[in-house]
Amino acid sequence: MTYDDALGQLAALGPELRTGRAVDGAATAPRRKFSLDHIRALLKALGEPQQRFASVLIAGTNGKGSTASTLASITNAAGIKTGLYTSPHLLRVNERIKISPDGGASIGSLLEMPDADFGRVYGVVDMATARLIASGGLPHYPSFFELLTAIAFTWFAEQHVELAVLEVGLGGRLDATNSVEPIVSVITDIGIDHTEYLGNTIREIAGEKAGILRQDGVLVTLAQHPEANAAIGEAAVRLEVRGVDAARCLPPSRDVAKHTASGADTSMLARNVYDVSLEGEALHVDSPLAGQHQQRNVALAIATALELRSNHHLVDGRHIAISNAAIEQGIRETQWPGRLEWIPSHTGHAPLLLDVAHNPAGAWTLRAAISQLPEGLPRTLIFGCLADKQIDEMEQVLLPLFDSTSGDPARAGDHVILTPVHNPRAATIEELAAAAQRLDVPVHLASDLRDALQQAQSLTPKEGVIVATGSIFLVGEIRALALTQAG
Repeated sequence: MTYDDALGQLAALGPELRTGRAVDGAATAPRRKFSLDHIRALLKALGEPQQRFASVLIAGTNGKGSTASTLASITNAAGIKTGLYTSPHLLRVNERIKISPDGGASIGSLLEMPDADFGRVYGVVDMATARLIASGGLPHYPSFFELLTAIAFTWFAEQHVELAVLEVGLGGRLDATNSVEPIVSVITDIGIDHTEYLGNTIREIAGEKAGILRQDGVLVTLAQHPEANAAIGEAAVRLEVRGVDAARCLPPSRDVAKHTASGADTSMLARNVYDVSLEGEALHVDSPLAGQHQQRNVALAIATALELRSNHHLVDGRHIAISNAAIEQGIRETQWPGRLEWIPSHTGHAPLLLDVAHNPAGAWTLRAAISQLPEGLPRTLIFGCLADKQIDEMEQVLLPLFDSTSGDPARAGDHVILTPVHNPRAATIEELAAAAQRLDVPVHLASDLRDALQQAQSLTPKEGVIVATGSIFLVGEIRALALTQAG
């Protein structure tokens, strides 16, 4: 099967999460019930590829992708053939599936699955699926995410990946990635999101995330909301899990982010540069991921790397060797675009600050980052999100920061642009505008993301900044448009 054929079939599957909203006048298909039985049947038909590599499974509401990408960069720098599976993607589905480059790990950054391999492996998985359905082994075709998970695991096994770092897609207990037997489980910060699937309280959501724990397994985490701590702790005690507290990998003071003197960073946001003490030895952290919140994600990645090197082995029985130098290198070389990513302008327009904040907790994190910008800087916000998100709460956190009628002279030149996201689950422009009207914040409306970016560039002086956020789908498209402009 060709790559284009595979993409066409994936597109026909529809969105990963169905909300029951009408799309183009027709109701969406009924919401799929989550179950591990289907992915397990498919993986068995594919020869159990997930058993041919060791794995680390990372769940959480916010920060799991940053933690996963940092950890994968560390293990790659250590010379371990590493696979990284994340979701969703910014622009290309291949972004979700990456491995160490050929010629030996640590020689460069992780590489996306090539188009040709994607099409070929998709064909293998599709044929196995057809046989299962014909024999009654599967009741229906896999979901978008189940299919991609099977493709990733199959390709990792083919490429002789030694360690796979896997970001849970949704929840944990019933997520397709939970079909592996992780040697370490990691839980990042938990907040309110996907309530229609995971529950309405932090305790309920944390209980779903704790579904990635195993009997007598290992959990790396940090103390967080008391309800989350309680739910995770109860699951850990029940399963006799050994807990690893990543607090020792946090910087002595949280307020340590700063600019480096390399001259390579043109962002107005401070980098996370600090030292932590590990067994009496200083480990220098220099992370390209901006924002104080990333210190928690980096700490989780460091603590997991230390746990791996101290107590675990690869599938072939080889000890996992990760030096402090590899940890430093991996953190320094981490790539995770769209997360407080600063894109300088090469076209005479204002630079862009992109962040995929897609829930209230993410919005608060972005708000904290915006507070680092110079006070008098003219700012324009581009905002759009999915309809199943907490629109009112997200706008309440962000829009007042750009209110030109607030009476603050520093904000007199600010603007807010609302735009729908190109996704069947997108909030309509009317829904976005209604939430803004309740806040009494003046807004501009854009028909699509291209129009939104053009309006923002017209309204914002080149010495200002354009902030684009609300959804990974918005950030992905805005990022592509901006990079195309830059040539």
